[in-house]
Amino acid sequence: MKDLSTEYLGLQLKNPVIVGSSGLTDSADKIKELADNNAGAVVLKSLFEEQILAELSQNIADYTADYPDAFDYIREYTRENSVSAYLSLIAAAKKAVQIPVIASINCVSGKEWVAFTRSVENAGADALEINISLLPSDPRKKCTDYEKIYFDVIEQVASVVSIPVSLKMSIYSSALANLISRLSWTGKVAGFVLFNRYFRPDFDLGNLTVRPAGIFSTPEEMFLPLRWIALLAGNVDRDFAASTGVHDSAGLIKQLLAGAAAVQVVSTLYKNGPAHINELVRGLSDWMESRSYDRISDFRGKMSAAITEDSAALQRVQFMKYFGGIS
Repeated sequence: MKDLSTEYLGLQLKNPVIVGSSGLTDSADKIKELADNNAGAVVLKSLFEEQILAELSQNIADYTADYPDAFDYIREYTRENSVSAYLSLIAAAKKAVQIPVIASINCVSGKEWVAFTRSVENAGADALEINISLLPSDPRKKCTDYEKIYFDVIEQVASVVSIPVSLKMSIYSSALANLISRLSWTGKVAGFVLFNRYFRPDFDLGNLTVRPAGIFSTPEEMFLPLRWIALLAGNVDRDFAASTGVHDSAGLIKQLLAGAAAVQVVSTLYKNGPAHINELVRGLSDWMESRSYDRISDFRGKMSAAITEDSAALQRVQFMKYFGGIS
């Protein structure tokens, strides 16, 4: 029997397959089904700062009376209501399963609401994934303005929790490797998830409205995190988890070869059901058997830039330099 266990964020996982934050992890019953189908860990559906702010705006708009301090009361009630439901999810999930339960908070700013993360830890979460959604679309802001949000948020979160914290990163940075390195140097980030998959807009030509371009990822999307994990693993002393585009065991194995400690999956489970986790794990075990690997540490990072002799290929950016012979 091959040893498929791995360590991620200081947590012991029986295998490297983590079910990512999604509707698949928004109830204890669903999470138990995932655990029963061999998930190594789960990331709970995110608590969205934007959702809290939207609910706050609606509650204030609906409020018609005029009492002193009323708006402060509405603000605190809205926040507490959203957080209370999330804390109940954490507690129920921890009661239902034995695998690690990772809470997730989606941030757009470094506001004081992240102080609620202390309650997340108290509710029993084993770790916390901070999803910082940065789309540098404001021409008046510099790159450093956006990147400062990462440092502001992690500073506030680290000041109130002792559980390990990971950052789910945006690909949008003018110097991504440098940013991740500097964040690791703070000593407050246990790992990085590469990458945040944003809503992708499309235009409806009939109604002239904006619509989603595609909800689910495709296997081709795995190559972006594959490259960056291969470039950074071994050079940045933190755990990396691959996110987006892993649909089969081959994708899982490739991300581990790049240096990932774990791999998050979502779209493939929506398409194939929770039992597909068993297929991913079985495929990993069979491949290890075919290569005579006894444990994941025998090959993890074998294709990273820090180890592979073909590291120049990971740095290549010009497509035609590689496929110049195609006519």
